[in-house]
Amino acid sequence: MKRIRSFALAVAAVCLSVLGAEEGVARKTYTNPVIMQTTPDPTVIRAGDGFFYLYGTEDTYNLPIYRSRNLVDWTFVGTAFTDATRPKCVKPYTQGMIWAPDINYFNGQYVLYYSIGVWGEAWKCGIGVATAERPEGPFVDRGVVFMGRDLNVGNSIDQFYIEEGGKKYMVWGSYWGIYIIQLTNDGLRVMPGTSPRKICNSQLEGSYIHKRNGYYYLIGSNGNCCQDNGNYDVVGYKLIYGRSKSLFGPYLTKDNKRMIDSPDNYENLLLPNDICLGPGHNAEWIEDDNGDTWMLYHGYLRSALEKQRLVWLDQVKWKDDWPYVENNGPSKTSEAPYFKGVD
Repeated sequence: MKRIRSFALAVAAVCLSVLGAEEGVARKTYTNPVIMQTTPDPTVIRAGDGFFYLYGTEDTYNLPIYRSRNLVDWTFVGTAFTDATRPKCVKPYTQGMIWAPDINYFNGQYVLYYSIGVWGEAWKCGIGVATAERPEGPFVDRGVVFMGRDLNVGNSIDQFYIEEGGKKYMVWGSYWGIYIIQLTNDGLRVMPGTSPRKICNSQLEGSYIHKRNGYYYLIGSNGNCCQDNGNYDVVGYKLIYGRSKSLFGPYLTKDNKRMIDSPDNYENLLLPNDICLGPGHNAEWIEDDNGDTWMLYHGYLRSALEKQRLVWLDQVKWKDDWPYVENNGPSKTSEAPYFKGVD
């Protein structure tokens, strides 16, 4: 009798588990970081094949690409460029790098914006663009969208593409102010006759704007991103934000201070803790099939600092239309996102 009862309970448990999964209740757990290879400044997109594709600053030469079905389990699939197809506007690896890519899909193609990064050279930075028929490439470089000196905006890196009212815009900047400008209909150049519009002060870089319930949330990274010759005490990265009723601002804190008025005006979203140093530069926020919001970002694993900036995943929760992360910091183990039909 005991064996029969145990078997019946086991069957019931399996049925409940399946039922829970169908209803979007049951979840497996995961452990951070979700990518244990240095991949700073991640950007992510869900492609037509059902996979998520993630790209990051090229600590892996020619810009790494990872693929996942569930935001947790990632596989390296290659690089966006080869030595032969590498953008001509980016110098050799020892002098300049491809930083902070931003992946999008419009006009029937994958459009990858990238920062032309030269460390410490604020007026040699700019933004380029490449396109591909498939998310894993091959990407064909389409040249420079603009250089910072062309628009009189120093540190012109960390671009983010967004559409509003049938128009295409680029948001960008790094500690010299955050700016927005309209792009041409193909998204490859600045719209003639337009000028940059400043929407934030000098408190952040790595801009991302998330639209939800009639609000625009400007999220970015505050503080020093990186170690300096093995000195990790200088790393002070964290995620901050404000919100607005308009894409163009003003972006406000909870006590209605305008972010554009002072670099001290912002809300904290994600802070370092005892497992993660320097969490920041988040990718696009993804909504799973439970309606929950998820954020990928980079950070140093304190127990393995030598691995550099790894990719982490955490849920963004909401209260009164203000986002927050549980315990204000990166999680070690958490419940995973739920996607129907995906283990």
